[in-house]
Amino acid sequence: MLSSTSWQPKSAWTNTALLTGLSTINFLDKIVLGMVAVPLMTEMHLSPAQFGFVAGSFFWLFSTSTVLVGFLSNRVPTRWILLAMGASWALLQIPQAFTTSAFALLLCRVILGAAEGPSFPVSVHSLFKWFPDHKRSLPVAVINQGAVGGMVLAGLVIPAITQRWGWRTNFFVLAVVGALWCALWLAFGREGTLDVVRRKQREPAAASTVAAPLPYRRILTDASVLSVFLLGFVAYWLLGQTITWLPTYLEKGLGFGSIASGRLFALVIALAAPVNIGLSALSQRMLRHGATSREARVRLMCAVMIAGALLFFALATIDLTPMQKVLCYAVAAALPTFCLTLAPTMLAEMVPLAQRGSVIAINTAVASLGAAIGPALVGRLVQSYAATGAHAYEVAIAVTATLLVAAALVALRWLHPERSLRAAGKDTAPLTA
Repeated sequence: MLSSTSWQPKSAWTNTALLTGLSTINFLDKIVLGMVAVPLMTEMHLSPAQFGFVAGSFFWLFSTSTVLVGFLSNRVPTRWILLAMGASWALLQIPQAFTTSAFALLLCRVILGAAEGPSFPVSVHSLFKWFPDHKRSLPVAVINQGAVGGMVLAGLVIPAITQRWGWRTNFFVLAVVGALWCALWLAFGREGTLDVVRRKQREPAAASTVAAPLPYRRILTDASVLSVFLLGFVAYWLLGQTITWLPTYLEKGLGFGSIASGRLFALVIALAAPVNIGLSALSQRMLRHGATSREARVRLMCAVMIAGALLFFALATIDLTPMQKVLCYAVAAALPTFCLTLAPTMLAEMVPLAQRGSVIAINTAVASLGAAIGPALVGRLVQSYAATGAHAYEVAIAVTATLLVAAALVALRWLHPERSLRAAGKDTAPLTA
């Protein structure tokens, strides 16, 4: 039982709000390139395949830095790691504003991706120091809505800035926003104490029940852990496709103007917020009413991923109006975002406390490979089917739908969080507030 002094709702949600702001900035940094794709490609004379290659380069070192910083987060307070990341992001916007060549832009995106890669796992690891297991789904969902907020803002603001002051101005704005967040985090960000309390409460009473660190080979070959990695890979594939190519699909594929495309992009992204938070609240409610983690997390997540895939297939194969396709994409893309909330929660449930930060980071590193590969493949498909207009993008959407179904079926077969807990010899007794 956690004492009343260990569970501090006000501080927990204050840090959640700040981390949500960091997530918003993170996704503004990610999406800005896709939102300025049309004028940037024109000015730099880039083909779709070349632009997809440059966009995907953001994730080249994403995985490596995520793993390295994830291991570091097991030992160093997350407050300082997050501050260092936020400051580096702000500084790295400046060279992007001045770049004049594709190679220079690629180099900037690679470095920025390395700096931003650890953001989500370190934020979640920091968050879990404030919330016990049965309360984690909703705050993680809230942090993920920072991503939604970033993409909605991108759709509404970036096209207007680009139209009035040029596409380069967006990077100066992002530098200022990043600097403001750093000031707020330095003033109000704190390190959670729940992990310390948990260890102190368990160790005197039953030291033998504390799960010792496991060999990483054992953790990383566990079928449940691998299933989570696969789900994350496909979710990031979809994310990479959306933030890189959806604005161009709306403008060049479906024929909307640049401002209208930005607003429709914001509409698509905004729908993910209520869907994600609603599904997360449903999952927590199911747990409170006695459902197992497999029922409340795995089966629910797989069901919504398959539903999203079916909508993508409908978009790609049925004759719909442009607006109907936008609405179909909006619902289909919103459903799989639930995976990004549950993946770290399930991993935290399965692995020893001392290795939580590194394993969540490894998951993000593996998953982000999907965002590195996806945009480049979509670029090749768009270039190969260029003469077919919107169909070129819809071929790529159908490929994504196939991956979503495959990942969900694998998880339904092999993802068993409780079974992994028993195999690891962990104490499965829940901590309650």
